[in-house]
Amino acid sequence: MRVNICGVKIDNYTFNEVIDRIVDHALKGAVPSYVVTPNAQHVLSLQRDAHFRNIYEQAFLAVPDGVSLLWSAKFLQTPLNGRVNGTDLFEKLSAVAEQKGLKIFLLGGRPGAAEAAKRTLQARHPNIKIVGTHCPPYGFESQPEELASINSKIKAAAPDILFVGLGAPKQEKWIYDHYQELGIPVSLGIGVSFELVADMVQRSPIWMQRWGLEWLFRLIVEPKRLWKRYVMGNPQFIWLVIKQRLGFYKLA
Repeated sequence: MRVNICGVKIDNYTFNEVIDRIVDHALKGAVPSYVVTPNAQHVLSLQRDAHFRNIYEQAFLAVPDGVSLLWSAKFLQTPLNGRVNGTDLFEKLSAVAEQKGLKIFLLGGRPGAAEAAKRTLQARHPNIKIVGTHCPPYGFESQPEELASINSKIKAAAPDILFVGLGAPKQEKWIYDHYQELGIPVSLGIGVSFELVADMVQRSPIWMQRWGLEWLFRLIVEPKRLWKRYVMGNPQFIWLVIKQRLGFYKLA
């Protein structure tokens, strides 16, 4: 069953069920697919970006990254089975990848983030198979030579799971444009997870995560970068959800 929140159809699985489905897909070497991790910001972007919306509709899985989606689903009387946070997903899949012998590749993040995340994961999981990392330069998505170089490097490494940390919607659009050519069983966009795992960006305390206040912590830590997203975006998202509950929401 999928839950519809403001035009975004979200898979209603538990965190562990999502892990199982991704790992099973990767182990089978099945048809190349990708996973998206919607939050309130994504929902707002999808309202005005038809291409981004199409990318979401063709995803193998769409899992609720933001606590705001859980609250919204409950308010809409179609509750979800729990949050599937992108960073938690990255860490758990990396642990299971070590156990199952799956190969992973880390693409994106700020300079040094992917390599730092690799070192952190290798310290935790000595037998993990991280077959490559790459930090593309700013504006790489419009540079054919750089795109060809990235694709060549990833294909040569032949990972089973590709983690892409470029931020939304850039990471989803890049994955959509290249996942079939790359032939990787599972690609996932995970935002700033490399930086969080490597402690380059501080993550909120556990109690704030549990109470759905991780957004507030990130706003306090990075106000200049995130104030518009949360201070302006959150009320817009809430209004969309209210309109859906009242029956007069319409996707543009």
